[in-house]
Amino acid sequence: MIRLHHLNQSRSLRILWLLEELGQPYEVVSYQRDAKTHLAPDRLKQVHPLGKSPVIELDGQVIAESGAITELLIERFAPERLRPAPDSAAYADYLSWIHFAESSLMLPLLLDMFTQKMGANDNETLNRYIAAEKHKVLSYLDDAVTDKLYIVNNQLSGADIMLSFDLIMLAKDKALEQYPNVKQYALQLAKLDSYQRTMRLEANYDDSRSQ
Repeated sequence: MIRLHHLNQSRSLRILWLLEELGQPYEVVSYQRDAKTHLAPDRLKQVHPLGKSPVIELDGQVIAESGAITELLIERFAPERLRPAPDSAAYADYLSWIHFAESSLMLPLLLDMFTQKMGANDNETLNRYIAAEKHKVLSYLDDAVTDKLYIVNNQLSGADIMLSFDLIMLAKDKALEQYPNVKQYALQLAKLDSYQRTMRLEANYDDSRSQ
């Protein structure tokens, strides 16, 4: 049995979707962000020293980092369905997009979020850097998903699942209007049954939505 330690409004949403798509038995231990600080509760540190989510327990081992968890679970439970063959040209693209989601794309999104939360919007140099980086990576992604349902081989993979959380962040900030191909790609992912089940589960796990 896979156990997911799931924090509301976090990257853990990726793993929740992946588990729904895999169809493997799993259980969720739910955690809530602090309503004022938006930080994870301290009790997550009892699961993993970093006190972050997602974290899974599998075969007695505790595993953190959404990219690592995604690759591990796909290799274990759906290698032929949710990733290209390792000896194919598409495999390098698959790995690149998985890590793009949590590095090149996530960095400017987090910088933007933190500057807004800290009230640093008057720093013109920082704002120009963030805007330029966001435009660069989103233009790159927009070109990559032109006329595609999925980003690698036009088949659902862990790369799409990793990108999903970034897309949710962007859509929430209404940042996709300038990138029509990314917007269409996000809308297509949102039509999948497993994605819709996941969003219903997230709504149930997220106590902040009822406050």
